[in-house]
Amino acid sequence: MTDRDTSGPAPADEGRPGGLPEAGPEGQPERRPGRGPEGGSERRIDIAGDAGGPVVAGDHNVVIDAQHGSTVTLLMEGRRPRPVRRDRVALLPRRQHAPLGRDTDLARLATAVRDGGPVQLWGAPGVGKSTLLRHAARTLTPERDGVLFLDAARREPEDLAQDMFEACYETRGYAPSSPELRRLMTGVRVTVYVDNADFSPEGLRTLMDAAPDATFVVAGRDRSLLGDGTALRLDGIGRAPALDLLARELGRPVGAGAEGSTAGDLWETSSGRPLLLLRAAALTRLEPAGTGVLPRPAEVGDLLPLLLGRLDAEPLRVLRLLTTLDDADLDVGHIEALGGARDTDVLCGRLVDLGLAEQTQRGYRAVADVVPALRERDPEPFSVEVLCEHFATWIARPATTAAQVEQHVRALEVVAELAERDGRPELAVRIVRAASPALARSLRFGVWGRLLDLGLPAAQLAGDRRAVAYFTHEQGIRSLLTGRRVMAAVLLTEAAVLWRQLGDVHGANAAAGAHQYVPSHAANAQGTLLQPDGGASHLASSGPSAGPSAPDPSTAHAAGAHGTAAHAPATAADPGTTAHTTAAQHTTVTTHTTATSHTAATTHTAAVPHAANAGAAKAGAAKAGAAKAGAAKAGAAKAGAAAHSAGAAHAGASAATGAAGTGAAGASAAGAAGAGASMAGASVVLKVVAVIVAVVVGRVVVSQAVHSFAESRSGSSSSSGSSDTGLAGRWTGSDGATYEFDASGGGYVSRGRDACGQDASTEFTGSGDTYSAERPIYDTTSGSCTGLLGEATTTITLSGDSAKVTTTMTKSYQQGVQCFSCGTLYLTRQQ
Repeated sequence: MTDRDTSGPAPADEGRPGGLPEAGPEGQPERRPGRGPEGGSERRIDIAGDAGGPVVAGDHNVVIDAQHGSTVTLLMEGRRPRPVRRDRVALLPRRQHAPLGRDTDLARLATAVRDGGPVQLWGAPGVGKSTLLRHAARTLTPERDGVLFLDAARREPEDLAQDMFEACYETRGYAPSSPELRRLMTGVRVTVYVDNADFSPEGLRTLMDAAPDATFVVAGRDRSLLGDGTALRLDGIGRAPALDLLARELGRPVGAGAEGSTAGDLWETSSGRPLLLLRAAALTRLEPAGTGVLPRPAEVGDLLPLLLGRLDAEPLRVLRLLTTLDDADLDVGHIEALGGARDTDVLCGRLVDLGLAEQTQRGYRAVADVVPALRERDPEPFSVEVLCEHFATWIARPATTAAQVEQHVRALEVVAELAERDGRPELAVRIVRAASPALARSLRFGVWGRLLDLGLPAAQLAGDRRAVAYFTHEQGIRSLLTGRRVMAAVLLTEAAVLWRQLGDVHGANAAAGAHQYVPSHAANAQGTLLQPDGGASHLASSGPSAGPSAPDPSTAHAAGAHGTAAHAPATAADPGTTAHTTAAQHTTVTTHTTATSHTAATTHTAAVPHAANAGAAKAGAAKAGAAKAGAAKAGAAKAGAAAHSAGAAHAGASAATGAAGTGAAGASAAGAAGAGASMAGASVVLKVVAVIVAVVVGRVVVSQAVHSFAESRSGSSSSSGSSDTGLAGRWTGSDGATYEFDASGGGYVSRGRDACGQDASTEFTGSGDTYSAERPIYDTTSGSCTGLLGEATTTITLSGDSAKVTTTMTKSYQQGVQCFSCGTLYLTRQQ
């Protein structure tokens, strides 16, 4: 956001260089007095979220290991932490001037808050949302249990929920599960103000569901509050307040003659946006004494270049540092160390007064529109090597807490991105590897996941096999802790393979130990992981062997997570055939060139059990796009590689390539659109070394048409019918296929076969009319699952007897993966 606070820099906390938060005794958030500009004392709570030893997430006890990957055990009965409720919460923003011309807006906001919220302030950047929100947090009467002010810039709703929990409870190293968090926060009546809450409607709902009885007041650029609540659009201030603002910033009255006329024209040209008026006044103040006149209205669009042209070398150097870090907050201590500025607080305060930077709860950051303006003027960014060395050294210091690292995670994220962009992936790996343990200990799993997502492809580019294993392992641990069970099974299985290839028994056993806590149905859907035994275990079917000829894990991910049968160490399993040898069990028809062939020429066709809906394959050949041994027809040739329809055809058996991107169902070849339907909406195009490969991912959107499991249950009452409610029952898709869901707990489950040919269940969880699920994306171009490319998310929104299915690619674990055929599918309930 570019809203500018006119209060100037707040005083640094005494005894703490850089203003970084510190933990109280036992790592607890510390209650201590703070000072406002007036020197008055106030009570506040600093959120620390740090723990030096094991941390607890849900029912899991986690020991963070920076070398071999973290280990997980289940909590013993009755050992779950018991956080103690605080009597009252007061986490307030810093003091500032009262906003001018906002009396009416404040009154509307107060009325909406009294009505119980939620309330959203929205409007253009620089219009004053942040200033009004901070003022409201300090002046409006809060709920009985207190008030919280949070900055959501570049943070995840789940991490903000943990912030709320730690502010409302005395706790140490504990992140409750989502249901437990709702239970603990039920009955907590606080008013929560959230600035820079640029979330989707689903993200806002996630945040607000975490504290059911809290009153939320959020500010963001766009309107995203739907349904219940009040959305208040904030526009510019009126003419009279605009003149008062200019007079206050100039330190003198604005004359009634020519200057008054110019001021009125500036107000009109700027649409009353306070940020532009502040910059106009700042430009006037920079002129020699006695010669400053307000800029002409025509210069409003050139205010930034004019201001930048008047800066001295020192403030320009600091601003260059801030713009290199894009929208990241940076503490004064880091600015001083990197920018080499004296009196850094004063200098940063000057940049704030000029409307070029903004002061946040965590430090300073460049105003959004300053970033491109300064880069255009001075395109040379701050040295990436210097930034990496500084932050890596800082993270390694014993005095640096996990909470401090989490507060600077956006800066670390930008530095890692810059390093990779500059062809220095090893620097990105160093930053992410250094920060990952601290982020895990901070219990902010959202930003931890974002950084791991950067580390894995960087490690692959750098050829750092140990880092690839570590990041894959930690992604698996994070998935387990956040309830993403299928992904946890995939990643932990793969991590165990990678560790064993490196000869790291400790890491392999840690991955295997964590894998045992994945629910059996999720593990079985992805493969079998044998007991950790110090080196004798083997992963299921088509995974690479642990012997000398095993593929490089930095380029070939373990496909063992996706097979069905374990092999003896001396057995060289054909990755393209092993998973399909039980043709009767999987109702598949396979064609193999030779038993010894392991190349992509090996071709498979799979006739799915519900062939009536899918354009089924008969014995030995699949209709519409069937491939002969060693070659795929039609679109596969266009792509230059094989195309795969998940659950319907493997390795070149369909002509999916020609159809990739043509529809939300990710239709493969003629007639395979219905059968491949376990992936409706999930075709992915992998772009590597200028070769375009069509891949249908291991992402079950709905059940694979009507799988035989449903048809074989004679008289099953859960199949279809108008009595079904919610998502349960059979549906007809806009692609002509039939889909089925069963109620399961608080959500729904669909069963089918994934892209690797394995029976898999997909759980859709959510509430109300919105449910979602996540599944891994594999590269199946070799005839089996040989690489984990990323993750996709499917969201189903119900509307009576209709449903909208939207699939998007949410994570990429390798470079150049793009989803061209993710999209939307519509369902109609069968009567």
